[in-house]
Amino acid sequence: MQFKTIEYNKETNEIVILDQTRLPAEEVYMTLKTVDDVYHAIKNMNVRGAPLIGVTAAYGVVLAAASGDRADIIDAADYIKSARPTAVNLAWAIERMKKKIDTAKELFKELLHEAQAIEEEDQHACQKMGEFGAALITHNAKIMVHCNAGALATCGIGTALSILYTARERGKKFTVYSCETRPLLQGARLTSWELTANGIETYTICDNMAASYMAEMNLVLVGADRIARNGDTANKIGTRGLAIIARYYTVPFYVAAPISTFDFDITSGNEIPIEIRCDDEVRTFNEKKIVADKAKICNPAFDVTPAELITGIITEKGIMKPPYEKNIRTLIGDVK
Repeated sequence: MQFKTIEYNKETNEIVILDQTRLPAEEVYMTLKTVDDVYHAIKNMNVRGAPLIGVTAAYGVVLAAASGDRADIIDAADYIKSARPTAVNLAWAIERMKKKIDTAKELFKELLHEAQAIEEEDQHACQKMGEFGAALITHNAKIMVHCNAGALATCGIGTALSILYTARERGKKFTVYSCETRPLLQGARLTSWELTANGIETYTICDNMAASYMAEMNLVLVGADRIARNGDTANKIGTRGLAIIARYYTVPFYVAAPISTFDFDITSGNEIPIEIRCDDEVRTFNEKKIVADKAKICNPAFDVTPAELITGIITEKGIMKPPYEKNIRTLIGDVK
């Protein structure tokens, strides 16, 4: 990769992140020095992508650990956890760090080691998803993607986009069609920047062009922010529409996500909390008002794709096929 999404500096106890709100115009790094900085960086999407949010949150707990007070560290962890509700990796990472708080004898040292382990596991998961998924890419394929499920969303080479990077390394040629992903344009701003920076031919299309191009596609690849036990998947708003269109045109629709994105405590997508973001994200574009003042705004950040519309789920342990409730247990082991 031509960039690094996150780096923890042990000497200063600070986190340096690539500010994703500034892309593609500027490649700017920002320093997170406090727990409050971490909370707002996640909330304001300076750092985004479910796996990367989890890693950032873990290092946020490390920042708090400098105080040495166990109760204060737990309070800080819960505060960071409240930044965004849908991406389960955030809660997963925080709960994992809190378990370490309960048992650690050397708080700072052991919490840092745990955060580093979460980061390394993410890098490994990205690599394995790429290896498993690359077999799905056919020569001269046309592939549609949505939002950004690449290296910008992780500490490694991405979830869905890791498959593209690995396929290219194996000599496969293909073309990517990236949906713009309104209202924050993660596909237009981030995926187009990331893929072209790494030499992959990419067309950016407006979201309402997806149906017009779907008949030409060989594959749709998306990431995930939370996956229920039955395979229902929450991802960036617009994903469910792509799945419906892909089903109409019989285009395979795959989700790529690490095991940490599965929520084994919920039975279906009906239980996934959907983040509702501020009106201004829709009311303005490039800092200009585009919606009438009296109009009301709907701005859910995610939608849920029913499991029956998903051809397969690519994880670091292999590719899961329906029936998901059964095969999640087979691939991952017993869950609650």
